Amino acid sequence: MCSLVQGIPMLYLGEESVTLLTFKGIAVVIMGVSGAGKSTIGEMLAKFMNGSFLDADDYHPLSNKEKMHKGIPLTDEDRIPWLETLQDTLRESLISGKFVILGCSALQKRYRNILRSADPNYDVGSYASVVKFVLLDAPAEVLAARLEKRAAEGNHFMPAKLLQSQLDLLQIDELEGIFKVDATLSPQTIISIIYTWIFPPQENKNL
Repeated sequence: MCSLVQGIPMLYLGEESVTLLTFKGIAVVIMGVSGAGKSTIGEMLAKFMNGSFLDADDYHPLSNKEKMHKGIPLTDEDRIPWLETLQDTLRESLISGKFVILGCSALQKRYRNILRSADPNYDVGSYASVVKFVLLDAPAEVLAARLEKRAAEGNHFMPAKLLQSQLDLLQIDELEGIFKVDATLSPQTIISIIYTWIFPPQENKNL
């Protein structure tokens, strides 16, 4: 969704306008702990906006998946190479001018900075990046129930007992400008809320 500023197409993302001629790609990371609905919302949003969806879980090496399946929390040694792979993948999409949605836990600020750095113009610590973050937030009991249901259906490799370790790891700095959404709302409502955040109504008037 674009508006024109002195003949140059601009895109509104959060509180920043990005000149499309300078940087054409857009990335939105749907973040949160397991059970928040990252894959469901990410896939729906990508389809709704005619973009592509990437599930960060698909990029975990087998060793990470085996640890999680056994209920062993991942360490930074496990996570950093995985996040760097995701960074490279996002950068390729951004440089190609694609709209991409990434479903990724991104629990700590330093992890998110690795993903923000997929933007070649990112100044570390500024939080001004074309890679934006949406946190799906839900009570622990709701998350646990979802994980137990998925485990019973054989649809996820991470057991519910690892949920608390993820909640303990979750770190949010208000200065980052992360957009928080109630993950207990219907998927359609969540998609509408995120879309309005990316493309505010006042910007849509100029389309």
